[in-house]
Amino acid sequence: MTGKTQSTSKIAQILFGLLAYVSLGIGLVAIVIPGLPTTEFILLAAWAATKSSPRLSAWLENHRLFGPILFNWRNGKIIARRAKVSATVSMLICAILMLVVLDHGVPLAEGTPAEVLADARVVAAYLGTASVE
Repeated sequence: MTGKTQSTSKIAQILFGLLAYVSLGIGLVAIVIPGLPTTEFILLAAWAATKSSPRLSAWLENHRLFGPILFNWRNGKIIARRAKVSATVSMLICAILMLVVLDHGVPLAEGTPAEVLADARVVAAYLGTASVE
């Protein structure tokens, strides 16, 4: 019976370790990819590491970027206001860049602003009264 318990705990430890390293990898990628949350994946990696890898857990806790996040979370479940503001600003900048730079493939209207505003179809579409053709 003890053999089965040890093998189950070993499997659980391996699965938690896998979860920790995958979450850490996604969290690291999320640093440079806008829209992908970094903090949540680092918190998940730290939680899984405490159940599987004391070495990874210690590394995360002593890391210069991740350590303060984990310390704040464990001592009050808070995320610093500076981190919240910087995340919000970076997402806003990325959204604006995406709207400006990407070709959406759908022209909203053609012509000068005066011509567009003078077109009754554009005004009706804006007001939501245009019929679908």
